[in-house]
Amino acid sequence: MFTIGWFIVYKLPHLDRSAEAGMKYMYQDGSSEGWKAGVSLMNSTDSAVGRTVSQLYKFSQSQNVAYILYNDQPPHDTSNEVRGHTKGVILLDKESGYWLVHSTPRFPPSASSQYDWPSSAHNYGQTFICVTYPYLQFKEVGTQLLYNTITPYDFSVPDCFSGDLPDLKNAAMRAEVTSPPWNRQVTLTSAGGKTFVSFSKHARFGDDLYSGWVSEALKSDLCVQFWLNSRGILQSNCSLAYHTYDALNLSFDPAVTFSSHKDHSKWCVTWSDSPGWACVGDMNRDKEETQRGGGTVCTQDTTVWKSFKTLVMDYSKCQES
Repeated sequence: MFTIGWFIVYKLPHLDRSAEAGMKYMYQDGSSEGWKAGVSLMNSTDSAVGRTVSQLYKFSQSQNVAYILYNDQPPHDTSNEVRGHTKGVILLDKESGYWLVHSTPRFPPSASSQYDWPSSAHNYGQTFICVTYPYLQFKEVGTQLLYNTITPYDFSVPDCFSGDLPDLKNAAMRAEVTSPPWNRQVTLTSAGGKTFVSFSKHARFGDDLYSGWVSEALKSDLCVQFWLNSRGILQSNCSLAYHTYDALNLSFDPAVTFSSHKDHSKWCVTWSDSPGWACVGDMNRDKEETQRGGGTVCTQDTTVWKSFKTLVMDYSKCQES
């Protein structure tokens, strides 16, 4: 039913005074050969994210469909609970489904509502990666969510799914891993045969996702875009075999240039085209998040790699000791 393939969306920051400012986005998938301007606006059901998430509101009442909405900053939530710093949407039937990983607080609305874009998410950049997987790949996805320690705010995993996908149901019930290892890497194969690698860490991993793990796993220096306005930012790190740099300024073209302080997105890219990885996820590089769950989804794809690498106009150099 859910034949989305895969796509990556980059919501642009509020950069001008037009009525559409803060709602424009860039888009890419397997046929776009890099970034292209998105169709419609982020708050429209005609946008890539809007069309995808709108399926939730259409099918959520069906006992033949399972879904989980999770966000460490759920819509209308006022609690101070601290779980994984992780955001996503899962929707599947018995044939296939999608896993949408993103960076946007208070999004999307619960399944009893309808598609909408939060007023709090206009000003800053955000990223989304959505991949359709065959049904049984959600065994692995469910396990990744146990490491992430997700905060589900709406879900339905009917009994007909629980036997095949126990970890998915357990994650929806706020279960988490209880013994080491505290991180897990898994290769996922999309419904179209493309491979992605999911990195998920638990709070007890106790280290930065990027410098403490992903750079070593991908055997490459990394440049990481994340929310530079958070507290306790981790500086670029050149003390390990593979270096990790913080992005500072980004540009799609001379007319669309912005500081990482205007960008709430979370992504990283290997410094060279060999191995040529790009990753989109939900974690920052700060001291607090070394002690929280979360992750990123990576693909080794020359076109995707180049599309992210060329965005980096400036980055933070390592401090000399």
